[in-house]
Amino acid sequence: MTQTVRGTGPGPETSPAAASSPAALSATYVYAVCRGCDPEVFAGLPGQAPGAPVRLLRFGALEAVVQDVPAASFGEEALRERLGDRTELERCARAHHAVIAAAAATAATLPLPLATLYLGDGRARAALSADASRFLDALRRIAGRVEWGVKVYAGREVRRGPGTERRNAGTGTPGRVAAPDGPDDKAARGTAARPGHAYLERLRGVRQEREQRQEAGLGAAEAVDRALGGLAVASRRLRSHDTAVTGGRGAQLLNAAYLVAEGRRDEVAEAVGAVRERPECRGVEVELTGPWVPYSFVDGGESDARG
Repeated sequence: MTQTVRGTGPGPETSPAAASSPAALSATYVYAVCRGCDPEVFAGLPGQAPGAPVRLLRFGALEAVVQDVPAASFGEEALRERLGDRTELERCARAHHAVIAAAAATAATLPLPLATLYLGDGRARAALSADASRFLDALRRIAGRVEWGVKVYAGREVRRGPGTERRNAGTGTPGRVAAPDGPDDKAARGTAARPGHAYLERLRGVRQEREQRQEAGLGAAEAVDRALGGLAVASRRLRSHDTAVTGGRGAQLLNAAYLVAEGRRDEVAEAVGAVRERPECRGVEVELTGPWVPYSFVDGGESDARG
């Protein structure tokens, strides 16, 4: 049998794959690396292969959270096809996270990427042992800490149909009808009523509103980063999602992760809540999620360290 291995480190780019040889009856699926985990927390968890127990595989001073899975269903071709289906991908990701979260409830846990597979325990132990020092460093970094996620979205664009708003030609105030005025005001109103001029004014208003939403969102993102910067030991800016993913929530201006000591939930929520209440941040959506297992900090983060 042969094995295709693209890497063995904890970073998100690593994804060791089991060989698709029909001779292999099972493969070892690795969820995470931990130290001092209670194996009882995995009782009843189906993992990626219902019926096969999730267990601990010791290597040196560490343990890997593993499960035996059918090699035929987790070979490269079969896995590529399964994970290409959004429903199946979501199911696998949820099962992967459930096992990692169970381990993290009892010990510092280093998540490994989805679909980390080896041809048997021996191969898994050898590959993981080669990275033991990196695993130990990462476990020391995240021990006693959790990840909080913050996303900031610019305010949603309000689409106005024709005739939904009447503007005073002199003041630009919506919903008001101008009082009778002098010849100069009538002339100005007549100019504004020309279709081309009205169209340009409408475009200018839309652009100004968009710029105001953008400015308010950027201000909220900076305020959140300053507020959580005093609580976090490390932070990381993640790739922002485009509007195709965020839907009607507006442009995503911040997608960040913060590594914070356990037990500071109230302080994190209060800091984000204070930003939401700022007058200049009204209309901006600030989303707080967590606490999570520190997925974003397993492969480093020193360059983002605070203090």
